Formats: sequence, C-alpha cells, structure tokens
Amino acid sequence: MYRVAFRHQVPVAIVSNSRLRVPEHALVERVVVSGGFDAADDWIAAEAGESTVVVTADILLADRCLKAGATVIGPTGKPFTANSIGAAVATRAIMADLRAGGDAIGGPPPFARQDRSRFLSALDEALVRLKRPGR
Repeated sequence: MYRVAFRHQVPVAIVSNSRLRVPEHALVERVVVSGGFDAADDWIAAEAGESTVVVTADILLADRCLKAGATVIGPTGKPFTANSIGAAVATRAIMADLRAGGDAIGGPPPFARQDRSRFLSALDEALVRLKRPGR
C-alpha cells in the first residue's frame, strides 16, 4: 500500500485508537484517536471526501465514507460502491442476527496472495482515477 501511495505522491493517514508501527515518511501521518467507541471510524468518516481513498473492511464505515463522496476499497481489493453497499449492509445485519442467535457461521476466507495483488491493483486504479482532470 505504501509503495503505491509513494509512487503517486499521495499522503497516507493511518488511523487507530492505539499507536501502530508505520513507516517514517513525509507522506505518512499516524493519527491516534481516543479509545472511545468508533472514534477511529468517526475521524475517518469526518475526513473522507471526493479526493479520498478509504481502505476498510468495515461495512458501516464504508457506507459513511461513500456518502461523503470517498472511493472505498476493501483490503482484498473489492470496491464498495453506491450500488453494492446496500446489499453489503443488509448481509452484515443478517450475519449479526445469526451470530446473536447462536448460529456458528464462519468468517471470511484467509487473506491470500491474490487478494494482496487485487488490492494493490485496485488502489493504483483508484489513485489514477482521482488524478484525472474532471473525473
């Protein structure tokens, strides 16, 4: 991710509620928010806009960022779009209900080499698209 951002000369903000190890680079900003519930999500959603690419697996955060005009990509390279987010939110709600009811359901498949490749390609494409005049 960092290499793609550095190649495009775009800033990267890593947001968390505890200190994470990130590269020391002029384009990388470490943002540590309070430990409050959804504090990192709130910061990200507040900063998201039309010139922002947000990387998240959190469907509700993806929805908030899309509504702010951001481009949103999952860590496996799957884009979240206005057309797909409604179904993703509904599926999330169904899965939460099943888990609350005691149903044993599996999680996502393990992260694979193809996921990394798809993610880096999707990120590169998103950054190229954002640089185009008149997008």
